[in-house]
Amino acid sequence: MQKLQGKLKNVPRNASLVPCSTSSVLNKEDTLSVQNNQICKPICKIGKRTCNNTEGNPRKHEPGSVLRVLNVVYVLNKRGLSLMPTCRSTARRLLNSGKAVIVRRYPFTIQLTCVVGETKQKTYVGVDTPYEFMGISVFTDKKVLFASETKLRTDITERLSERRMYRRGRRSRHHWYREPRFDNRKRKDGWLPPSIQQKVDSISKMVNYVSKFLPIDKTNITAKVFVETAKFDIQKIMNPEITKEEYRNGVQKDSYNAREYVLHRDEHTCQYCKKQEKELILVVHHIESRKTGGNRPDNLITLCVKCHEKLHKGKIKLNIKPKDNYKSETCMSIIRKVIIKELKKNFLVEETFGYITKERRIERGIEKSHINDAFVIANGNKQKQCDPYYVEQKRKNNRCLQLNRKGFAPSIRRQRYDLQPKDRVIIKSVEYKVKGIHSRGKYVKVLDKNGKEFNFKCSLVEKCFHVGSFVWK
Repeated sequence: MQKLQGKLKNVPRNASLVPCSTSSVLNKEDTLSVQNNQICKPICKIGKRTCNNTEGNPRKHEPGSVLRVLNVVYVLNKRGLSLMPTCRSTARRLLNSGKAVIVRRYPFTIQLTCVVGETKQKTYVGVDTPYEFMGISVFTDKKVLFASETKLRTDITERLSERRMYRRGRRSRHHWYREPRFDNRKRKDGWLPPSIQQKVDSISKMVNYVSKFLPIDKTNITAKVFVETAKFDIQKIMNPEITKEEYRNGVQKDSYNAREYVLHRDEHTCQYCKKQEKELILVVHHIESRKTGGNRPDNLITLCVKCHEKLHKGKIKLNIKPKDNYKSETCMSIIRKVIIKELKKNFLVEETFGYITKERRIERGIEKSHINDAFVIANGNKQKQCDPYYVEQKRKNNRCLQLNRKGFAPSIRRQRYDLQPKDRVIIKSVEYKVKGIHSRGKYVKVLDKNGKEFNFKCSLVEKCFHVGSFVWK
């Protein structure tokens, strides 16, 4: 081991690096600066040795440090059950010695091939459940083990409308002779709209996925999942001065339906040309499409037939902005109890509320984000953070009809190929992202890191990493 020849006077006491200046010749400075016709003295005297270390220990963790834990590797035991994670150096030694194998790349997970102890620490899990983005944070008393922000799908309504279009077209062309059967369908108990049910399934699926490589299920009695929920009073938001009687008497009281109420509200007058005649034919127009805006009265307006036709042809425009629809607040009010009930099947769950999270975040001076909210929800304070994962959902299959190679008659894809969009593949020792498959599964279209497209034969694929329903970035 190399030793210093002498003690340096200007070495910081808490320095962790070894000084490299052992000769006074290296510190000699013969450069003179001329300024205002005066010769300045040398900065360093000959014979004084200096140290090129920084003033302070860069590896020292101060209280409340924001330094991140970068070397988190998740571990499974020999039976495939989750253990406490380890660092990269330990994982590298286990892999080189053959005591572990790689089972997952995103996030990086190894599985032990030998039997070891299964000590589990006390773990806290915070789940932030907003409308479009979901945050998850898993940490112990000392450091954060996992943090992610998942972008949930918001195209369920559009996909359902697309499916309805295909079904109606297929029925009118090929199955026109069949009797309608939509009147025979019944909804099950606890039915939720598909767009809301997808969010419940996504939240439950993501938490269950994290439990595959972290010990947070019921087998670890010291692990607890904290879920933030909220209940919104939509009528109170729209009208803060609402009374008890106004709750019972809505705006559509004594009206047969929403159309009759809108005509009465607009006084049977076209809201564009302002005509009011007895023989004038009036229609109710959706300001925002019915697919996204619905049939609520705030989204409806009275127009005459001529103005309605001109509006759809693009000849005129309405200077009306659609009002707030409070979709996120309504969604949370519906699913708050469903999420708790679903997560209690596999985890020890405790419910918390948004005002508590806001108070903790302001008190501790933490910026607002979905990951930070999940961290504060589980009462996190000064634990060392880790690099977060940004996750995005993807569709498992594209159900639309495909044209043949010449672009004429539609052809239906009969099989599901092994390579799916957004999967990661290695071709000629280079990693790419799959964009699609063509030529009946013979060729794969991939994207490199710069977004350039390439076509390769599927036989050239050396290795494939499937991402499943979640795409890890």
